[in-house]
Amino acid sequence: MKIIEIYSHLNGLEFLKVHKPQLWKEIRQVISNVDAKSCKTKVSKEKGMKGKMLYSPIGMNTNFKRLLANNGWKESRVFLILFA
Repeated sequence: MKIIEIYSHLNGLEFLKVHKPQLWKEIRQVISNVDAKSCKTKVSKEKGMKGKMLYSPIGMNTNFKRLLANNGWKESRVFLILFA
């Protein structure tokens, strides 16, 4: 897979390039290693595209998670509780 377009939320891309260039390199490497063709497993049920093969979001996410985990990345969630 290759990067065609980028949306940099709150200048996140610029931050990565300047302050964390190694992370940006890892992210680009993971994206380039994703086999998008293997993720084309979803069969459309839409009226106009019935039977057409589409990219499976679940398959894509699984591919990304596996490749990121191979690079030592892990999921982290933060819960914020506000008291009034």
